Amino acid sequence: MRISSVLVVCVGNICRSPLGERALAARLDGVTVSSAGLGALVDSEADPDAARAAAELGISLDNHRARQWTGAIGAAHDLILVMEPEQRRSIVQAHPELSGKTFLMSQWSGGAAINDPYKRSMDMHKAVAKEIVTAADAWAVRLKGKR
Repeated sequence: MRISSVLVVCVGNICRSPLGERALAARLDGVTVSSAGLGALVDSEADPDAARAAAELGISLDNHRARQWTGAIGAAHDLILVMEPEQRRSIVQAHPELSGKTFLMSQWSGGAAINDPYKRSMDMHKAVAKEIVTAADAWAVRLKGKR
């Protein structure tokens, strides 16, 4: 299956998924990458600490606006990447038809949950940003072979 669109999902859509979106988009020419949150802080900008951590890795979260996950948004994408196993369970429980295309962001980089840094230390934001970039690198390697 050709992957032409990827949706990155977290909770608020202001820390992890915007970074995942931008990291993947930078690595995958010709693939549409977007993000959403299961409990999005709709229309919010990226969290300032998340934006700083991303910027230190050369990724801009400028002009990001959080949006709410819906089954229709998920169905419109070829691949859905989540940060935690619970998020995958939540999506699949509500939309079983999406189970075959919903995976952990860290699927190819260790498979562990990428914890939420919201309202946590700057060090936590930096560590999470590195995990997300590592995961994006691993997905990019896999997805480039499917294009």
